Amino acid sequence: MDPTCLNYCLTEEERRTFDQKGFFIVEDVLPLQLVKDVEAVVDRIDARHRAENNVGPHDRVNLLDFIGKDEVFLELLDWPKIFPKVWGILGWNIQLYHTHMAVTPPGPPGEAPARKRLGWHQDSGRLNMDLETTPRPRISLKVAFFLTDTRELGRANFYVIPGSHLQNKVAFPADGVSDPAEATPVRVPAGAAVFFDRRIWHAPSPNTSSVTRKALFYGYSYRWLRPRDNMTVAHFMDRCDPIRRQLLGASTGGFGYTSPSDADVPLKGWIKEHLGEAAVAP
Repeated sequence: MDPTCLNYCLTEEERRTFDQKGFFIVEDVLPLQLVKDVEAVVDRIDARHRAENNVGPHDRVNLLDFIGKDEVFLELLDWPKIFPKVWGILGWNIQLYHTHMAVTPPGPPGEAPARKRLGWHQDSGRLNMDLETTPRPRISLKVAFFLTDTRELGRANFYVIPGSHLQNKVAFPADGVSDPAEATPVRVPAGAAVFFDRRIWHAPSPNTSSVTRKALFYGYSYRWLRPRDNMTVAHFMDRCDPIRRQLLGASTGGFGYTSPSDADVPLKGWIKEHLGEAAVAP
């Protein structure tokens, strides 16, 4: 792994913001040429998916398990400007457990979206019913790479309720259609990344602009959590370094996920070598 990534470790301000608000934004993560290259791959995959599944040109696509569909996606897995912040939050016993590609075209011309409440949710499905604590444990986070400029409202902005990761429930207005007053649109330029706690209450929104919004979501979790996707990545393993293999799910065996040896978690050894023993202490 490139040691220059150490220039982008999690800052104390980012840690404090993540702990208090449940998300933070990092701009200028991807150079614009890479944004264009990744967007071209996303367009190709999106077009094929729509053709093969009879998806309309104005319908939103949320394609799971995209990580294995092109080499360019592998490069973002441990991108130097984001990955140190991931392990800074979750530690070294981590994996990629979930990816989804979201492409939200504008709605049909002249058709305004129906007035209704956004689809507020916390990530991870049954975890939110099976875990009994308040608040529930973090367990995972997502990094969303934005390929589209969403600084203007109406571009299918991602909405969050800051601080709601510390609440198992949120109060919604009684009218049944309005969103909570704290609902905040995430407005970022192309090439930015948004880090967010899986527990934060968040929602997609309609695209009322003339621009298709495209974003890639990478979910990182502790290695003992079962993947949320099929993780179709076996064809990558022989060309990956040990840390990437760890992130893609490699292990010495079942026991290695819950009681890992050094061979299971090369990321731990790398952090220890470059940052010292204290950086990998339990």
